[in-house]
Amino acid sequence: MPIQTSITTAVRMPADAELLAVPFDADLDPQVELPLPAAALLGHYQAKGEAGEIVEVPVARGDAVGRVLLYGVGDGSAAALRKAGAAVARRARGRDALSVVLPAGPAGAALVEGALLASYTFRIGENSGSGPVAAIEFAGEGAEAAVERGRVIAEAVAFARDLANMPSSVKTPQWLAERALEQLAEEGPRGRMSARIWDEDALLSEGFGGILAVGQGAVSPPRLIQLSYEPEDATERRAGGTPLKHVVLVGKGITYDTGGLSIKPTEGMKFMKTDMAGGAVVIAVLGALAALGAPVRVTGLIAAAENAFSGTAQRPGDVITQYGGRTVEVLNTDAEGRLVMADALAYADAELNPDVMVDVATLTGAISIALGKGLGALFASDDGLAAELTEAGESSGERLWRMPLTEDYVPALESSVADLANIEAGSTYGAGSITAALFLREFTGKRPWAHLDIAGVGRSTADEGILTKGATGFGVRLLLEWLSGG
Repeated sequence: MPIQTSITTAVRMPADAELLAVPFDADLDPQVELPLPAAALLGHYQAKGEAGEIVEVPVARGDAVGRVLLYGVGDGSAAALRKAGAAVARRARGRDALSVVLPAGPAGAALVEGALLASYTFRIGENSGSGPVAAIEFAGEGAEAAVERGRVIAEAVAFARDLANMPSSVKTPQWLAERALEQLAEEGPRGRMSARIWDEDALLSEGFGGILAVGQGAVSPPRLIQLSYEPEDATERRAGGTPLKHVVLVGKGITYDTGGLSIKPTEGMKFMKTDMAGGAVVIAVLGALAALGAPVRVTGLIAAAENAFSGTAQRPGDVITQYGGRTVEVLNTDAEGRLVMADALAYADAELNPDVMVDVATLTGAISIALGKGLGALFASDDGLAAELTEAGESSGERLWRMPLTEDYVPALESSVADLANIEAGSTYGAGSITAALFLREFTGKRPWAHLDIAGVGRSTADEGILTKGATGFGVRLLLEWLSGG
């Protein structure tokens, strides 16, 4: 569901607001009447002004009692303001309205973003307990631009979360394709969008053997979804030393993953409705590019299938033919994401002529062991591209850690009966996340390419800060930062 908290803007703070949030360093007098001087209150509570720190002060509102939330902004960076916005919005849960005075400067968009993301909820049926604040008014000189950017980014993240959180009893590959097509109606004045959907017959006739093999055991057939964004005034950017006119984003769209015949245990299946989180990120990013005025042409490919087990499912030991003709021995049907993405990457290389390819996937459980829940993994064939994505991750609050593409591990992909194996046959190399990335690289045609493994950061187990239990939408903010130029 979309973010339900409505937002408005104002030039000055409303003096009579029932719940008013003001940064520690604002000039409070005479705009805000407090029972004691602000400095005395902050000293009494030993407030340090750290990001997310809040001092709540009761104030008179006629015969009623209002509240002023003095909130810390830390070093004033985007990361600090994002944290502050989330803290303020969480303090206002269950209330009808909240007024927030924005700090001066462009980083105010991050505070708006944090407040809205912390207000995100996903629930099917009647809500119970206190929900997010119903309405937020952001006040400050020139607040409109900051609020609009924060809103667009937060709503894109929320859309990705919605797609990933939707139960797989609803979320078939065709359902995902329909949601992607709805983005066409959301295009803005600064760019146009188009789409193409391959059904199972088209996938068969055009040779998308990986997507078909993964989806052949399911009742709901697979789909390949293509969304294209073309700005009216496209300009050339540079990713490191690489000209950047056309970017292809590829997202893993496994709408549910049982593991296939290499079946997962129950605990491993519980959260597999979110195994299409990478595809959700790509759909959400494409839908927001026009509103942000992104100057680069972008094509999104989402390889969507359900990995089920049945009498028609692919078997360990099967050999499949990927798009473009390379054969793959499937040694483990639970290493399916790389098979569908290999088709999409090979198609992009052969038909779309991109300057850069970036894929996003909840690809390997091994990456969670390596990096935990706070860092996304970045594999890249191009140093300049890796640097740009890393910088965008720092700016957007979605941090990446670059992992190696270790050439010594390439023999792990060897098969005695096919061009490649989808996993290592033995246990000589290990490094499951690295070998998975090396597998994908085989289908990129030596173009500049980056792989984001978001298996560790794509899901949250708690409501905290800007995150809500469930899908996180990780990748939306960093890709929008990178593609729109901040």
